[in-house]
Amino acid sequence: MIHGEFQQPGSITDLEEGAVFAPKFSADGLIACVVSDHATGRVVMVAHMNEEALARTIASRKATYWSRSRQALWVKGETSGHSQYVERMQVDCDQDVILLSVTTAGSGANCHTGRISCFYRDVDLSGDGTAPKLVTTDDTRHFNPTEIYKTD
Repeated sequence: MIHGEFQQPGSITDLEEGAVFAPKFSADGLIACVVSDHATGRVVMVAHMNEEALARTIASRKATYWSRSRQALWVKGETSGHSQYVERMQVDCDQDVILLSVTTAGSGANCHTGRISCFYRDVDLSGDGTAPKLVTTDDTRHFNPTEIYKTD
C-alpha cells in the first residue's frame, strides 16, 4: 500500500460493519495508535501515525509512527534496537484508533526510559483533597537511556 491510498470512509454502516479499511485521520493528519504486548496484552505505549507511517507499518509489519515533537517518521527501534514487530492490527468501531499487538525485540522495553511500558506510574486517586500525585509502579529499567540515546 502506498501513502495516500487509504479509502475514504463511506456510510456509518460501511464504516462500522463493513470490510473496507478506511482509517479516519484527524484534522492534523494523524490517527491514535495504542500498542500492546502480544504475549501479555499489557498496554505498552500510545503513539500517533500519519498515512505514510500506517502504510509502512502494514507493508513491513514493523511499527512506524509519526513523531509529533520531531515532525518526522519514527521507526520504533531504529536507535534503541527495541523494534516492534506487528503480530496483529485492529481498528476501533469508527476507525479512528489503531490497536497494534506487538512483539518487541531486544530487552522487550518499549519506553524510551528503559521500561517495558510507558505506563509505569499510577495517579493516586485517594481523594484526600490534595493535588494528585504520581506513584511509580515499575522502576525496573531494561537499558540505560543515556547510553542508547546519546546526544551529540
